[in-house]
Amino acid sequence: MTRSVIYSTMVSLDGFMEGPNRELDWVIVDEELHRYINDQQRAIDTYLYGRRMYELMVSYWPTADADPSAPPYILEFAEIWKNMPKLIFSTTLTQVEWNSSLVTEDLAQVVTRLKSLPGKDLALGGSHLASTLMHLDLVDEYQLFVQPIVLGSGTRLFPPLNHKSELKLAEVVPFRSGVVLLRYQRPDKAQRLVVRENSSPR
Repeated sequence: MTRSVIYSTMVSLDGFMEGPNRELDWVIVDEELHRYINDQQRAIDTYLYGRRMYELMVSYWPTADADPSAPPYILEFAEIWKNMPKLIFSTTLTQVEWNSSLVTEDLAQVVTRLKSLPGKDLALGGSHLASTLMHLDLVDEYQLFVQPIVLGSGTRLFPPLNHKSELKLAEVVPFRSGVVLLRYQRPDKAQRLVVRENSSPR
């Protein structure tokens, strides 16, 4: 079986992943959710980022573990992030750091080749890159952390597409904060539906 491209993101109840000014101050990521996400990272072996996502992540995570007040779950994610190989798809960046490689070749060819190689799944990050891969029909799984808020406007999760993509619900995980994970997969990759009563910190 080929590797999956997984798009995991926070999204408002009305389908926005950023506010009207690209703000993310509405996103709830408490200890319970952060620990769950940390555990999820063990199922992947490569991050796929666009420029904006790369710059956002590199502005914080390389030095997050230097903060003596940082809780253990933040330290854990910082270590995971720094050690994880990252492929940065950009035509404007000239160099990248922190276990990252700059990719300027054809996006569809590169991602298709990556999916055919042995290894764990691939995690997709960044709205523009995700939108492009949706248009190319190369996203295999959506992990949507639905936040208990209606934004009204902003950056929509799904761009207008010229094709349909049938998906099957694979997992539902509620969190005490009111966030709910909805995990959808392509039918040929779908697992048996799992509905969890609640997630809890280790």
